[in-house]
Amino acid sequence: MTESIIHLGFWELLIGSVVTTYMLIAGGWVLAKAGRSPLWILLLLFPYLNILAVWTFAFIRWPFVDRRPASTETTPADGS
Repeated sequence: MTESIIHLGFWELLIGSVVTTYMLIAGGWVLAKAGRSPLWILLLLFPYLNILAVWTFAFIRWPFVDRRPASTETTPADGS
């Protein structure tokens, strides 16, 4: 009879933990660069909610991308 419980050893858990930690740190960095809270990355830990979070992030307004560029016109200081 086969068991339905997966038994993970030390190395599997260690590698999984390292990969998950890297994913959370790198994703938080990307979110911070995009002008969002890095805590959004915690939504990726939940099944099905992670798909919704990525979809939402892709289609929301991006503060650093959508902002208006600064005016480059200069006016003379002395009025001449």
